[in-house]
Amino acid sequence: MATMESLIGLVNRIQKACTVLGDYGGGDNTFSSLWEALPSVAVVGGQSSGKSSVLESIVGRDFLPRGSGIVTRRPLVLQLHKTEDGSQEYAEFLHLPKRRFSDFAVVRKEIQDETDRITGKSKQISPVPIHLSIYSPYVVNLTLIDLPGLTKVAVEGQPESIVQDIETMVRAYVEKPNCIILAISPANQDIATSDAIKLAREVDPSGERTFGVLTKLDLMDKGTNALDVLEGRSYRLQHPWVGIVNRSQADINKNVDMIVARRKEREYFATSPDYGHLSNKMGSEYLAKLLSKHLESAIRARIPSITSLINKTIDELESEMEHLGRPIAVDAGAKLYTILELCRAFDKVFKEHLDGGRPGGDRIYGVFDNQLPAALRKLPFDRHLSLQNVKRVVSEADGYQPHLIAPEQGYRRLIESALNYFRGPAEASADAVHFVLKELVRKSIAETQELRRFPSLQAELAAAANEALERFREDSKKTVLRLVDMESSYLTVDFFRRLPQEMDNKGGNPATPANPANSANPAIDRYSEMHFRRIGSNVSSYVGMVSETLRNTIPKAVVHCQVKEAKHSLLNYFYTQIGKKEGKQFSQLLDEDPALMERRLQCVKRLELYKAARDEVDSVSWAR
Repeated sequence: MATMESLIGLVNRIQKACTVLGDYGGGDNTFSSLWEALPSVAVVGGQSSGKSSVLESIVGRDFLPRGSGIVTRRPLVLQLHKTEDGSQEYAEFLHLPKRRFSDFAVVRKEIQDETDRITGKSKQISPVPIHLSIYSPYVVNLTLIDLPGLTKVAVEGQPESIVQDIETMVRAYVEKPNCIILAISPANQDIATSDAIKLAREVDPSGERTFGVLTKLDLMDKGTNALDVLEGRSYRLQHPWVGIVNRSQADINKNVDMIVARRKEREYFATSPDYGHLSNKMGSEYLAKLLSKHLESAIRARIPSITSLINKTIDELESEMEHLGRPIAVDAGAKLYTILELCRAFDKVFKEHLDGGRPGGDRIYGVFDNQLPAALRKLPFDRHLSLQNVKRVVSEADGYQPHLIAPEQGYRRLIESALNYFRGPAEASADAVHFVLKELVRKSIAETQELRRFPSLQAELAAAANEALERFREDSKKTVLRLVDMESSYLTVDFFRRLPQEMDNKGGNPATPANPANSANPAIDRYSEMHFRRIGSNVSSYVGMVSETLRNTIPKAVVHCQVKEAKHSLLNYFYTQIGKKEGKQFSQLLDEDPALMERRLQCVKRLELYKAARDEVDSVSWAR
């Protein structure tokens, strides 16, 4: 069967780890619920009720600041860890994780200094807790929270709201259903006026979570006692009241050892005529054991819910680890493998954009289906093939010897100069697809989850991909311009062979015998306005045919030179270069964002904590 020490020690270790990892403090913290699911003991009482003395008696050390008025101005989360007999006692603060304190007078000073660091040397309060762990063979495993003493009036140097501020702070702890309330009341005051009991009654009406503690029994007026309270007649609680006799001010001034003070306390109850019959249920040592026993019961009752919460948190952390990515290996080979895996992940996303698995690739089709045809329609062929320009070009091509039958040189010049206009839309298509691909590279890098960790690698990949795209664009431009040049280099003869036949079919051939009048004056017909219009019309028809051809071949060339190359060899040059780098350069590429590295480190620590906690809880569950 699991021992009480193992159960409470487990909770203590989990609470301490939660504290170290920042999982305590409430608010919107995802993991603070684990802390709240674990039972702890909040010490509540009015100012000067003896709270600090009770805590010191339980610990067996004089370590808390003392003085008049409000001394505890920040919550003190005190975790007691029982160590093996004979081991040295020491204390650790969360805000000084690498420092051990074996001198408890220095611990007291550090509590005061850390309080002043937040509140200043005033009488202000702060809800920000101080976390202190004490390791000793003389303590029981407990988590105690010392809260500022309740007060009824503000003193000089304090805001008027101090009374409500303190109560609000205390309530934030004691209202939690897993919080055990240690209500401290001085015996030399009427229990009906106890601030601690009043608050405990409000948040725990049944008294199931409240332990009543009476201090200063030795300071009561002669002839009086507190038996009505201790025996539950004045105010009954579910748990027995415990009387405490703290060190006197004279003992404190003489630095009387706490071990001696405990012995005196035992002697007081053993020899007291009023409390002798209760002596085995009185004193700070009994109180510590009583709290430990109750904690054990509370923990056992909550093991199923604690296990469920731990498992839920582990799932959340593992999901976050997947989101953040696993830690990077140390050796160069593993780093190179990691870089190549990241490149492949990016390449996969990029291809999904092109192939339609993700949006964006359809914009390339938009270039061919909308932008290219629109650009072709806007070419200034009407101006180029105007009657005036056709006359000018044909006349200049004829030179001193006018053409005899058909102005072939004029035709060629008109066609070649017209086809030059196609160079602009051809290059523009390559540019438009280039910008689409460049944008898809940017989006793919941003959408590659694994790459988010490595801004340096992202920049390097973007630069390499864009450099490759530039090369593909240049090749594509050369290819589409070559298509245009090929159309100029060799005209389609069949197109022009059909023209005389079309003229014959229409009865427009000047050599036809049925038209002797026209045959008598052929030169006038060949140089008439109708003749030049026919030339312009023929050239326009030919250019239209070439336009349709280029409208189909330019997209093929662009896809072949840019899209297909980007899909299959975007990072080829990068792979060649990365293979020449050394381990140090790999580290530079895998230089993560420090904030992300810190987040992963915290996540790993939390995951280790919760998995260890799950194993311990499981072992305790099986031992029940």
